[in-house]
Amino acid sequence: MIWRPAAALRQSRTVERLITGQPTMDGAGVRLTRVLTQDLQRRLDPFLMLDNFDSDKADDYIAGFPEHPHRGFETVTYMIAGRMRHRDSAGHEGLLENGGVQWMTAGRGIVHSEIPQQEAGVMEGFQLWLNLPARDKMRAPWYRDFAAADLPRFRTGSKAAGTEAIGAEVVLIAGESHGLKGAMTRAHTEPLFLDIHLDAQGRFAQPLPADHNAFVYVYRGEARIGDTRVPRKRMAILDNAAASDGVLIEAATENTRVLLLAGRPLNEPIVQHGPFVMNSRQEIYQAIMDFQQGHLTNSKDATGSTA
Repeated sequence: MIWRPAAALRQSRTVERLITGQPTMDGAGVRLTRVLTQDLQRRLDPFLMLDNFDSDKADDYIAGFPEHPHRGFETVTYMIAGRMRHRDSAGHEGLLENGGVQWMTAGRGIVHSEIPQQEAGVMEGFQLWLNLPARDKMRAPWYRDFAAADLPRFRTGSKAAGTEAIGAEVVLIAGESHGLKGAMTRAHTEPLFLDIHLDAQGRFAQPLPADHNAFVYVYRGEARIGDTRVPRKRMAILDNAAASDGVLIEAATENTRVLLLAGRPLNEPIVQHGPFVMNSRQEIYQAIMDFQQGHLTNSKDATGSTA
């Protein structure tokens, strides 16, 4: 795809703090790292959670995520390596493979499972939870699968005078970058979700509204943002300085890969209980009762068409 170099940033954001993810287990015993934890939800609104699973040991992932419910938010699963089959209570089924993405809006509720379709090899990827505004939390469930070939991507040149993007390959999962639109857009949270591959000495600049919350997660090599070196498996929360108009990310090693995420905060109450994220405790109690009474398995109007 043809990319259009953005104007040079006036002032890049800097790193507010570095976060080390928490090793944990989820589903039926899947080992993963919880990068964005519940105590960061307000700071990184509208993002609720980011998990990174990465193992070549089948015992760490083989049991997968048997049937479980969700209500009140969206999940974005990005598979770097491996194969995962998804089934849900609306009768949908899909296979998520290397480089693919599934975007699912749980809305008023859905029950689904995610089970590995391999008995050996590497299983690596991410699951992001993105909040829904109060007015949309009880909308109909929706989902869409994207194969790797369906995701827009571009590569900058190795030499580009007058630009701050060189030696970078970018996958656009959501939002807009350098004149290109990603696979998904969301008007209420305006999420940006980029997977950025940097060559040695590569760099990439991305414009960002100053009021959008943003973070970078390094999952290969090391990166540098301003004066801060960001090691592998660390999340860098970016500041919201009013004078900043974006972020400049530079490779500190060869083969650096990072996720860049940003979004417009909803500034609404966040109440989470396990797989339910609502705006009040009463809504959480109702979600639990609806699940126990089987109402979340009757989402036959869930659609895989346009949102």
